[in-house]
Amino acid sequence: MKIALVHDYLTQRGGAERVFELLCKHFPSADIYTSVFDRQNTIDLGDRKVHTTFLQNIPISRKYFRLFAPLYYTAFNSLNLQQYDLILSSSASFAKGVKKRPDAVHICFCHNITRFLWDTKTYLREYGAYSFLKPLIELVFQRMRQQDIIYAQSPDYYIANSTTVAKRICETYKKDAVVVNYPIADHRFTFSDQKDNYCLVSSRHLSYKRLDIIVDAFNDLDLKLFITGEGPETKRLQARARPNIQFLGHVSDRDRCNLMSRAKFVIVAALEDYGLVPIEANASGTPVIAYGAGGVLDTQISGLTGILFETQTVESLKNAIIKAQKTNWDYSKIREHAISNFSELVFFKKVDQIVEEICINREIT
Repeated sequence: MKIALVHDYLTQRGGAERVFELLCKHFPSADIYTSVFDRQNTIDLGDRKVHTTFLQNIPISRKYFRLFAPLYYTAFNSLNLQQYDLILSSSASFAKGVKKRPDAVHICFCHNITRFLWDTKTYLREYGAYSFLKPLIELVFQRMRQQDIIYAQSPDYYIANSTTVAKRICETYKKDAVVVNYPIADHRFTFSDQKDNYCLVSSRHLSYKRLDIIVDAFNDLDLKLFITGEGPETKRLQARARPNIQFLGHVSDRDRCNLMSRAKFVIVAALEDYGLVPIEANASGTPVIAYGAGGVLDTQISGLTGILFETQTVESLKNAIIKAQKTNWDYSKIREHAISNFSELVFFKKVDQIVEEICINREIT
């Protein structure tokens, strides 16, 4: 059986890319495809060849890949995947639109429906530099939404990372999805039951991540907070933060894991479609304080692995922090919950079973 692995674009190292990295390791003989590839700034694929589209030949495409959104479905349609029996796409936007042979099988690991098309207001707020183009963007996006629904019919099967995403797939694309919670690379995270006197945020600095709430809460409580990552919101957040809050910028995976294992709490204020950070924190034995909606409802147990707060407000977060400080945490149980439910072993056991059943039913060997 000849397998192709396809991802939207490999120009950064976010949660979706980390999952794709695991898929690539699990299927070492599969061929890898993407629209645009920046080896220096994305996941580690070793010396494996990465097949790209015509967008790769545009000099600015790797840095300004979002500007080429109207061209991505054309780019993925241009890929010749006729030789493959099984296509596994990893997509939050365009990779789901690849073409296959009629007798081949396409399974899409869907991280989300195409968010910038279906939540345009948030998208334009995050990338304010493009806001002056709003009338043109809305016109283009209206056409792209129609395309998105059409191309979303391409996969034969959907695997959603959370019940939240499965519901969106059903409502927007009218397709069913089986839920398999995505894993973390659990071997990378070191357990520690010795916690230092700081909390941690590990996130891109985008407006929907609601780091503004976190900064304001820690300003009020005067507690030590480390914030890793970078993004469009960085300067604005730094300007409002008091000295008890430190911005560490980009940190290595090793330093990030060490920070997680020694933190008292990891803070998440975003409405996440799924979210790997809370599970990574738990795998380190660290409790999470998170906004109680979306993907965390699949991964967190309030009072056992963390504290969930009800509204995205400073007061609600402050109350959760105070409650978490008074809770007697069992760090070993926190890690046990993460490894038992969200390890690579658990994930690929489910994935292999699904793929095997589909291939048997479709008589693919």
